[in-house]
Amino acid sequence: MQFSFETTVRIVDALAGKGLGEEIAVHGWVRTRRSSKSVTFVELNDGSCMSSLQIIFDADSPVAADELERMQTGASMEARGTLSESPGGRQSVELRATEARVIGEASADRYPLQKKRHSFEYLREIAHLRARTNTFGAIARLRNTLSMATHRFFQDYGFYSLHSPIITASDAEGAGELFQVTTLPLDELAAAETQLDYSRDFFAKPAYLTVSGQLNAEIYACALERVYTFGPTFRAENSNTTRHLAEFWMIEPEMAFCDLDGNIEIAERYLRRLIEAALRESSEDMQFFDKRIRPGLLNELEHLLASDFTRITYREAIEALQRSGKEFEFTPSWGADLQSEHERYLTEELYNGPVIVTDYPKEIKAFYMKLNPDGETVRAMDVLVPYLGEIIGGSQREDDLELLKRRIDEAGLDREAYWWYLDLRRFGTVPHSGFGLGFERLVRYLSGMQNIRDVIPFPRTVRSAEF
Repeated sequence: MQFSFETTVRIVDALAGKGLGEEIAVHGWVRTRRSSKSVTFVELNDGSCMSSLQIIFDADSPVAADELERMQTGASMEARGTLSESPGGRQSVELRATEARVIGEASADRYPLQKKRHSFEYLREIAHLRARTNTFGAIARLRNTLSMATHRFFQDYGFYSLHSPIITASDAEGAGELFQVTTLPLDELAAAETQLDYSRDFFAKPAYLTVSGQLNAEIYACALERVYTFGPTFRAENSNTTRHLAEFWMIEPEMAFCDLDGNIEIAERYLRRLIEAALRESSEDMQFFDKRIRPGLLNELEHLLASDFTRITYREAIEALQRSGKEFEFTPSWGADLQSEHERYLTEELYNGPVIVTDYPKEIKAFYMKLNPDGETVRAMDVLVPYLGEIIGGSQREDDLELLKRRIDEAGLDREAYWWYLDLRRFGTVPHSGFGLGFERLVRYLSGMQNIRDVIPFPRTVRSAEF
């Protein structure tokens, strides 16, 4: 029995009726096997969809009994037979096998996924196998849907994809929580208590894993007008919560000749497109999330699509929170960041839908954000959604050279480190804007998963870098 990439039918296509009435070949991993005296049923899944294909071996099947016995949960196998309509109500089609063989066995007493349900905490310990479960297969497919929808959206609007560097010498946020990249023998230097001599290092200066592709995207936006980056970013936050990862993916569009209003418009359209893609292209997986992970999820997403995005200023948000009469853990006050509890009150109780907050105090936002005429606030915007809170953050960028110099100084940063960034304002400066969306935060929102470690294939967190 020989199979090829061209002739094998994926299970998602077989369940849709491709090859109905014909002889087809399938392969995948055994989910379950049950036998009686006259027939054996094998549920086969290849990861192409949530549902499995039922393979039937009749009593007179040419497949040997010992081969059928090897078809244990977790084993990989391939089968050939006629795809026909199923008389049962559990599935629309079934495959009556005429040929089949096990490719890779899985010991019934050692395979970790024998039970139907495992805790997500346990599955994190076996991340090399958790993709075979319903939940993590659905997460992987949803990530693919959202990734492809992202590229289609920006390509439709005339953006160019930009591969921004992972290794950088600058800190886009000025946060200082960076992973350093070096070829210096740190063990030897530490033992000798020797000061680091960066002239001996690979880049001859301190270098880090990037926290954002934004500054590099600004360079190309000031040449190609519209670009977007979609890549890994890194934060060395010593935080062990359900909302933090050390390595995560960011989508960061940057647009020249664009003010804050234009930035908000493209962010809103992008978020709507992503939700529509999830509901339309990953409907089976989204139904699973709605049923098993967070009941009511689909209704909430449909409600968001039907809602207007309410726009308020940061000042209006603070005043509304102070008037609410609610007791928050963090008291809302001017100059303080909006906390998750504040964002959820605004979206879930006050406005019952998505909210865009603009014009934050300059002290709590990054140095590159455009200063408003009042000298106190910047042209920043955060898109807030129910259940999650902030899902997109962005701003109009400061395009005035002297104001940008002043903001760099106020942030306590070294002007020389940003000489090239200042050059963009010296040579053909232009109003420009952009935003960032954390991909894992998006997947967590659309799947209803509680822990961000469960929406990325291989989570990198404090003291955890397995697999």
